[in-house]
Amino acid sequence: MGIARKSLGAAAIGAGVYARWLRPRLWRWGATDAEVAGAFPGAGLVPGGVRAATMAVTIEAPPEQVWPWLVQMGGDRAGWYSWDRLDNGGRPSATQVHPEWQDLAVGDQVKYWSRKGPVYAWRVAALEPNRFLALQALVDLRGRRLDPERPRPSAYLEGLWAFLLKEQPVGRTRLVISGYQAVRPRWLERFANYWIYLPLTWPMQARMLVVLKRNIERVAERREAQVP
Repeated sequence: MGIARKSLGAAAIGAGVYARWLRPRLWRWGATDAEVAGAFPGAGLVPGGVRAATMAVTIEAPPEQVWPWLVQMGGDRAGWYSWDRLDNGGRPSATQVHPEWQDLAVGDQVKYWSRKGPVYAWRVAALEPNRFLALQALVDLRGRRLDPERPRPSAYLEGLWAFLLKEQPVGRTRLVISGYQAVRPRWLERFANYWIYLPLTWPMQARMLVVLKRNIERVAERREAQVP
């Protein structure tokens, strides 16, 4: 009983720290008040969806130099610029822009690397060159893909993972990652959004921001050094 009581106490303290201190910071990692509370594209693509966490970083390069890195993402393409052992089958993500992976259009399927190899995971739901890219996933509770053009069932998971590029002065770019999500039934949505979604996605997405900034700025510096 003593061990069980101590375990429950530790869990309660951990939950309190997460709810009061950790979660609010992770929910808006690197983002400004305006980026968190302001309008974000793509709300209409997820019926009944709620805004997801917002993360952002400033990159010392213009949007047209950031955009190619986003377009080439995918398990069978440039990877995800994150922890490759966890989300890319151990295959290293690209460290440069690949011309052969620059063709992307609304409706295209973007793959994720699974134990069985690359499988379709995301559908390109919106694409505005040098400004906005949105990837949509819609599955039932067994993980089977659903058609976003058909009515949603009573139980499903839907997410819009979106990348917004905002041009800044002196050739800089603000990369803002956010989106929308919907989970049904709603009791599951409240639980998943609060306790599961952020702890799972934050480590991967925070790493993505670090790697993208590093790689893009490194290439930009090399380009500037080559200018006579």
